Amino acid sequence: MAKTPRIPIPKEVRQYVLQRDQYQCQSCGKKETESQLTIDHIIPLARGGQNDMSNLQTLCLTCNQRKNDKLDSRFRRHFKT
Repeated sequence: MAKTPRIPIPKEVRQYVLQRDQYQCQSCGKKETESQLTIDHIIPLARGGQNDMSNLQTLCLTCNQRKNDKLDSRFRRHFKT
Protein backbone atom coordinates (compact mmCIF):
# COMPACT_ATOMS: atom_id res chain seq x y z
CA MET A 1 0.00 0.00 0.00
CA ALA A 2 1.50 3.32 -1.07
CA LYS A 3 1.58 6.20 1.38
CA THR A 4 -0.39 9.24 0.22
CA PRO A 5 1.73 12.42 0.12
CA ARG A 6 0.95 14.89 2.91
CA ILE A 7 -0.33 18.29 1.84
CA PRO A 8 -1.04 21.30 4.06
CA ILE A 9 -4.70 21.52 5.10
CA PRO A 10 -6.05 24.93 4.07
CA LYS A 11 -7.36 27.18 6.84
CA GLU A 12 -10.87 27.14 5.36
CA VAL A 13 -10.95 23.32 5.34
CA ARG A 14 -9.70 23.18 8.94
CA GLN A 15 -12.46 25.59 9.99
CA TYR A 16 -15.10 23.57 8.10
CA VAL A 17 -14.04 20.30 9.78
CA LEU A 18 -14.06 21.91 13.25
CA GLN A 19 -17.56 23.31 12.66
CA ARG A 20 -18.82 20.03 11.15
CA ASP A 21 -17.53 18.14 14.22
CA GLN A 22 -19.05 20.77 16.53
CA TYR A 23 -15.63 21.72 17.97
CA GLN A 24 -15.48 18.36 19.75
CA CYS A 25 -12.92 15.53 19.71
CA GLN A 26 -14.43 12.70 17.69
CA SER A 27 -12.65 10.10 19.81
CA CYS A 28 -13.09 11.12 23.45
CA GLY A 29 -15.68 13.89 23.18
CA LYS A 30 -13.64 16.74 24.72
CA LYS A 31 -14.65 20.20 23.54
CA GLU A 32 -12.37 23.05 22.54
CA THR A 33 -12.78 24.61 26.00
CA GLU A 34 -11.35 21.43 27.57
CA SER A 35 -8.45 20.64 25.25
CA GLN A 36 -6.50 21.84 22.23
CA LEU A 37 -8.18 20.49 19.09
CA THR A 38 -6.35 19.29 15.97
CA ILE A 39 -7.37 18.04 12.53
CA ASP A 40 -6.36 14.46 11.78
CA HIS A 41 -6.79 11.92 9.00
CA ILE A 42 -9.31 9.20 9.90
CA ILE A 43 -7.57 6.64 7.73
CA PRO A 44 -3.89 7.61 8.11
CA LEU A 45 -1.96 8.63 5.01
CA ALA A 46 0.55 5.90 5.89
CA ARG A 47 -2.28 3.37 5.46
CA GLY A 48 -3.48 4.74 2.13
CA GLY A 49 -5.92 7.37 3.46
CA GLN A 50 -6.63 10.38 1.28
CA ASN A 51 -6.31 14.14 1.75
CA ASP A 52 -10.07 14.45 1.32
CA MET A 53 -12.44 16.33 3.67
CA SER A 54 -14.39 13.14 4.27
CA ASN A 55 -11.17 11.61 5.67
CA LEU A 56 -10.56 14.41 8.17
CA GLN A 57 -11.73 14.54 11.77
CA THR A 58 -11.35 16.72 14.83
CA LEU A 59 -9.26 15.18 17.63
CA CYS A 60 -7.91 16.62 20.85
CA LEU A 61 -4.12 16.74 21.01
CA THR A 62 -3.98 13.77 23.42
CA CYS A 63 -6.11 11.48 21.21
CA ASN A 64 -4.22 12.58 18.09
CA GLN A 65 -0.86 11.72 19.67
CA ARG A 66 -2.17 8.39 20.94
CA LYS A 67 -3.71 7.49 17.56
CA ASN A 68 -0.47 8.10 15.61
CA ASP A 69 -0.80 6.10 12.34
CA LYS A 70 -3.36 3.63 13.69
CA LEU A 71 -7.09 3.37 13.03
CA ASP A 72 -9.18 4.52 16.00
CA SER A 73 -11.83 1.89 16.76
CA ARG A 74 -13.74 4.41 18.89
CA PHE A 75 -14.31 6.74 15.97
CA ARG A 76 -18.03 7.46 15.63
CA ARG A 77 -18.28 7.38 11.84
CA HIS A 78 -17.81 4.15 9.98
CA PHE A 79 -15.48 3.95 7.01
CA LYS A 80 -14.39 0.97 4.99
CA THR A 81 -10.63 0.46 5.16
